[in-house]
Amino acid sequence: MDIYEATAPSSREAGPLGTRPGKIIAVHLSYASRAEQRGRRPADPSYFFKPSSSLGASGGTVERPAGTELLAFEGEIALVIGTTARWVKPEKAWDHVAAVTAANDFGLYDLRAADKGSNVRSKGGDGYTPLGPGLIDAHDIDPAALRVRTWVNGDLVQEDTAAGMLFPLRQFVSDLSQHFTLEPGDVILTGTPAGSTVVSPGDVVVVEVDVPGTSASSGRLHTTITQGIRAFSDIGSRPEVDDRQRAEAWGTSATEPVEEEESPALSEELRAKLLRAPVAALSAQLRKRGLNNVAIDGVRPNLPGSKIVGTARTLRFVPNREDLFKSHGGGYNAQKRLFDSVGAGEVIVIEARGDAGSGTLGDILALRARYLGAAGVVTDGGVRDFDAVAETGLPVFSQGAHPAVLGRKHVPWDVDVAVACGGATVLPGDIIVGDDDGVIVIPPHLADEVVTAALIQEDEDAWIAGQVGQGRPIEGLFPLNPLWRERYEAWQKKQ
Repeated sequence: MDIYEATAPSSREAGPLGTRPGKIIAVHLSYASRAEQRGRRPADPSYFFKPSSSLGASGGTVERPAGTELLAFEGEIALVIGTTARWVKPEKAWDHVAAVTAANDFGLYDLRAADKGSNVRSKGGDGYTPLGPGLIDAHDIDPAALRVRTWVNGDLVQEDTAAGMLFPLRQFVSDLSQHFTLEPGDVILTGTPAGSTVVSPGDVVVVEVDVPGTSASSGRLHTTITQGIRAFSDIGSRPEVDDRQRAEAWGTSATEPVEEEESPALSEELRAKLLRAPVAALSAQLRKRGLNNVAIDGVRPNLPGSKIVGTARTLRFVPNREDLFKSHGGGYNAQKRLFDSVGAGEVIVIEARGDAGSGTLGDILALRARYLGAAGVVTDGGVRDFDAVAETGLPVFSQGAHPAVLGRKHVPWDVDVAVACGGATVLPGDIIVGDDDGVIVIPPHLADEVVTAALIQEDEDAWIAGQVGQGRPIEGLFPLNPLWRERYEAWQKKQ
């Protein structure tokens, strides 16, 4: 730790480092949760530089310039290089890290377009890299156990560990050392997990890095957002905001629907057949194949007469517990991530344990799902803004309306896992079909067989109904005995 003890802090901006580092290198995208949010998963890490003049310290301020709107925080684990590193192998890389601390990698998305990935202006502002307030000795910890948490105005909005990263921390040191010499005091910002979002003047952002279960902690890094009075002039690219920048700054994913290759489990031909087949007929065919527990019980459509067909994307709620809602209910939580990533033709299936005592979605989420082309939503809980959700045109099957917000009963916990909705087990990728009779779950490998048989049965039933309508008795006709089947088959051949 000699690099810190040699020089007393010469300025407030130097923070725990004692002096400005020669280089600040930041990772673009490093956490699985953030990659899921952004809709892209890099094969290798990529980087950008931040100027040392962007350093700040705990208790400082970050100014949102006049005429801008999208200042976003990013809580991060920062590595401080202790010994010179050049061409370092991954297994030796952590030996060159002296300390770990908390960082907040602020960015102004209004300036992002002209930066073209360099982040020179959007992330290079004065004070945009506060560090500290303390240091964790890197040699005393397991790097994979490091945790980063971020609070905004006292609410926990980010929490993840290095184990949730796409790349181990030591890889950044090894990789960068291939390209240039890492020198004592250099800082590597290792990326942010999901939950980063826009902050406004008056907001207080707090970041802490620690090792759970130990006393190792950076302490809490406090930054207050202020409003600037000076705007950028036209001598360079001016701030520019569009829907995509707003979406990424606020922590949502792509603003345009992504056209994906049709799932082999649900081709357009199969989808068309399922749209023709009544749920009751499909249920009967599943029963013939020994599947009785495939109905999602207790749900009714918000749009009578609507039909949904799609592959399942699942969302699991757990019963509300105040500490868990604080850690998992706010920010870019599991519910928002799923409604922001649902694909065209998919059905969101929500496990709410049959508890209709609060809403499990409202009109904003319904609008997002509708825009992205979702086929519908099935929830065994309630729906807020019931009429407004119906006005979006998104078919929603639920237990009905309830005015309470999600947190009264539920904590959004996980996505794309096995769930229990209305008494039925639903796996991601299962085929969901719903109409006024209800909703059923079809295993993908049975779907074509089941719907083909159901449509054949529907044709037969329609003919039987015609005979009954002409006054024929049901006996021998429903179901068809050999004589009536012969007549039916003869009729078929004439069609």
